[in-house]
Amino acid sequence: MTQFTLTLHCPERSGIVHAVTTFLVSNGCDIVEHQQFDDDVHGELFLRTEFTCAGRSAVDDLTREFDVVARDYAMRYRFSDRTPDRLLVMVSKAGHCLNDLLFRWRAGALGAEIALVASNHEDLRPMAEAAGLPFVHIPVTPATKPEAEQRLLDLVREHDIDLVVLARYMQVLSDELCQKLQGRAINIHHSFLPGFKGAKPYAQAYDRGVKYVGATAHYVTPELDEGPIIEQEVQRVDHSHSPRALATVGRDAEALALSRAVRWHCERRVLLNGTRTVVFR
Repeated sequence: MTQFTLTLHCPERSGIVHAVTTFLVSNGCDIVEHQQFDDDVHGELFLRTEFTCAGRSAVDDLTREFDVVARDYAMRYRFSDRTPDRLLVMVSKAGHCLNDLLFRWRAGALGAEIALVASNHEDLRPMAEAAGLPFVHIPVTPATKPEAEQRLLDLVREHDIDLVVLARYMQVLSDELCQKLQGRAINIHHSFLPGFKGAKPYAQAYDRGVKYVGATAHYVTPELDEGPIIEQEVQRVDHSHSPRALATVGRDAEALALSRAVRWHCERRVLLNGTRTVVFR
């Protein structure tokens, strides 16, 4: 049995689920997991179905045959098999998110394959190479930024990358690059934004006596740190936390939120809904 996932969204109307299940049953498929969400505010239906299919092994065949059903309901849909997504992880100097992703990847819990690591600094080369991964150094200056971003796109093409993960990559991507990677790049930042900007957000948070520390994983868009949110992790803190302790809690939150977002994306559990997301956990 080959296992597939169907994700779709379309305008709400009666008969959608019946049409999907009828198609699957008529093709000898067995549903393993099914989730749906009716967005009554915008009149849209979102659906994710995992199924096995005897005698089927090609996504293209299912796509071609389902297209007749999809047209009747104005569906935007995708069939996927169990082939793991290939990741390009972008980093700078902080290694906590990369370390967490590497651990989950080697444990088989990431739902994807890390293909390589790229960075604008050399600091994390030992970590990547110790995991047996290629490490590509791409220096970035204001003068060389266009060339650096083109090199990134070249890596995406050369290594058949499905998802770019900005694991504390401390460079702002150009609007053009964000548009080219739309829906295929995930970023992580501390949830203090935009309240605490700059290089030392945790020191600012300490000065204001925050009671929560958090992190947000989101899709990359030209609007800096304002892309559709996939996951947020929040932990309570109090007056006893120093700036260093706050940063430690924050790093844990960042690593957890990012790894969840990456896994859910690669398992086709995240569907875009305008500036929001529908996440089938």
